[in-house]
Amino acid sequence: MATTKCNIQAVASDTMPLPLATGTWDEEELGAIRRVVESDRYTMGSEVQSFELQFADFLGSKYCVMVNSGSSANLLAVASMIHAKGVNLNYGDEVIVPAVSWSTTFFPLHQYGLKLVFVDVDQTLNLDLDKVKDAISDRTRAIFAVNLLGNPIEYGRLKEIAIENDLIIFEDNCESLGAKLDGKQAGTFGLLGTFSTYFSHHISTIEGGMVVTDDEELYHVMLSLRSHGWTRHLPHENLLVEKSDVEFDESFRFILPGYNLRPVEFFGAVGQSQLRKLPGIVLGRRKNAQFFTERFSKIDGLTIQREVGSSSWFGFALILDRDGEREPLLSLLKDNGVETRPIVAGNFTRNPVIKLMQYEIRGKLEFSDKIHNNGFFIGNHHYDVTKELEIVAKITADYLEE
Repeated sequence: MATTKCNIQAVASDTMPLPLATGTWDEEELGAIRRVVESDRYTMGSEVQSFELQFADFLGSKYCVMVNSGSSANLLAVASMIHAKGVNLNYGDEVIVPAVSWSTTFFPLHQYGLKLVFVDVDQTLNLDLDKVKDAISDRTRAIFAVNLLGNPIEYGRLKEIAIENDLIIFEDNCESLGAKLDGKQAGTFGLLGTFSTYFSHHISTIEGGMVVTDDEELYHVMLSLRSHGWTRHLPHENLLVEKSDVEFDESFRFILPGYNLRPVEFFGAVGQSQLRKLPGIVLGRRKNAQFFTERFSKIDGLTIQREVGSSSWFGFALILDRDGEREPLLSLLKDNGVETRPIVAGNFTRNPVIKLMQYEIRGKLEFSDKIHNNGFFIGNHHYDVTKELEIVAKITADYLEE
């Protein structure tokens, strides 16, 4: 597909020189919105369908389903595997998950009666594959691989583990659009891959999420589940049900306990413009990351994320080696206009909601605890922020040397 160079101007203000996220829209996206208004069609239609086709083509996947958020993408992916006859994933099965990820990585698994098995992460901020092997039991059925902060997991080794133990791999790639490993797009290594197009992510459709797969049955299940569980949006020839030739009969015919996760036409129209800019956006982020890794890896008392393949660098994670130093440093950075956040949700098992979920921790969560106690991340952008990163590096280095 044709791509355009990303020439979007930075919108960071003088009072916040290094925010977490900035816009990537210009006149092209505004034109896409006007196109939808002029069409007078606002609910899911041809613009969403065009974006789905283009997104699947960009990733090299057969099928793509757009929804209203990355969280909904995870929900739809998990639900589709439960309902698909060709996927042996059932209530009560165990799914291995990283202890560090976003909440809606975990919630759909819980909501569909799957048992979460939490495993530690390593310096990649992704699953520690040695500990994944140790966590597998006779009830383990799947691994939910999360590519955190733009960084792919080591899929060659993960696939070996999965094949050896007859496990399903599916991916939460919501933070890592545009990342690659061995020339293959992250989010396409598993049975399904999910993506987010929320404002702070690599491309933005305001809100939005995507699921890609090469499995036709899962695709048809997701088309139904996305729209109330009805048959209306299924192709006439499908793997779920024999459709009538009478359009009226298929208007309100329900076959699955579905949702309304549909996006609006604005999302699809803007997404097409954003997707054309994605290669330039990722290139800009990778240029900043080259400076970041070279500069920050030399700071004593600090650990940074180890890259796997070609990360799309959602943000820059910093993990302090010593306890008790994070809060004063965060205060210094804030005073200098640097916005910070926890590394996703930290060790998720330390959140109060865990008491309501069926889960087990296998092995110690040592690095996850270190991230929870001593970690934070700062923003990366499509434009040059090396000067701002140098300021952060100097503040951090001076503070840690005191």
